[in-house]
Amino acid sequence: MLFTAQQLATVLKGTVEGDPSVSVHDYAKIEEGKPGTLSFLSNPKYEHYLYETAADIVLVNNDFKPTKPVKATLIRIPNAYLALATLLQLVEQNKPRKTGIDPTAQIASTATIGKDCYIGAFATIGDNVVIGDNTQIYAHCAINDGVKVGSDTLLYNHVTIYQQCKVGDHCIVHAGAVIGADGFGFAKNPDGSYFKMPQNGNVIIEDNVEIGANTCIDRGSMGPTIIRQGVKLDNQIQIGHNVEIGNNTAMAACSAVAGSTKIGKDCIIAGFVGIAGHLEIADNTTIGAFSGVSKSIKTPGQVYHGAIAVPAMQNKKSFAVYRHLPDLQKEIYALQKEIALLKEQKNID
Repeated sequence: MLFTAQQLATVLKGTVEGDPSVSVHDYAKIEEGKPGTLSFLSNPKYEHYLYETAADIVLVNNDFKPTKPVKATLIRIPNAYLALATLLQLVEQNKPRKTGIDPTAQIASTATIGKDCYIGAFATIGDNVVIGDNTQIYAHCAINDGVKVGSDTLLYNHVTIYQQCKVGDHCIVHAGAVIGADGFGFAKNPDGSYFKMPQNGNVIIEDNVEIGANTCIDRGSMGPTIIRQGVKLDNQIQIGHNVEIGNNTAMAACSAVAGSTKIGKDCIIAGFVGIAGHLEIADNTTIGAFSGVSKSIKTPGQVYHGAIAVPAMQNKKSFAVYRHLPDLQKEIYALQKEIALLKEQKNID
């Protein structure tokens, strides 16, 4: 499909700077732009590509000021990256979607399947499962007894949802994710062996949540593990039992949260972050990559990073000193020698 710059600007509520009749049929990164494509610029590091790109239309932020002539037609909007996401979502929604039930799927007689659903090859749907309208369940998914999955939700291949768990509307769960496996709960016997603590809770995933590939969310030991509305979890994340993650928090790959920790809303947790159990993380907290959080963060809006996470400015000051440790060590040794020499000269023991 062809779209003119004016049509795109109308959809995005932006303004055209250049030829409003120029049209595009595809999209590309700004450094790979070619005729007939739409691109965008939101990160200043890529500005130099704007003056070289062959893309016909480029989305830019309203406050962007070019420093050289630009050949492409610009569409100015408040947030170029968000505008691109909006367009790509429209494209995605217009793609053909699968419907129907593959003959190899196994569906319990007590399960309830909504309208216009898709259930792929060798998927299994257990007793008393409820699947909402327009939901797509791809091949080899396993939906265990008593699970509820909302409407317009997408479960990719090999997703496993354990018994009694709940997934809301408009969710996306990527391949290999496991929802509702037992939490890591063991009591130690007098002889040193471990006695398994039964995990009798479940997992509740609210609406508009996205869960990455091979991410695992453990069921609660007593009561639920809760992933609130709008949360985005990347690939290969571990969420322990009875954790609660607040609305619209985003967590990057390979991070882990131990049991019973409560994370607030609108937090950003970068990759490879480890958060200990039974903590509270305040709203709007940002935790940098490779950080380890061992204490609660109770003040909202703070930025933390470091091997043992501390306030960001404290960590920066510490790192500035750390880089000079070899020189500081030499200076200390030199001072120790001078002090020893002064003591000898003054006959001070």
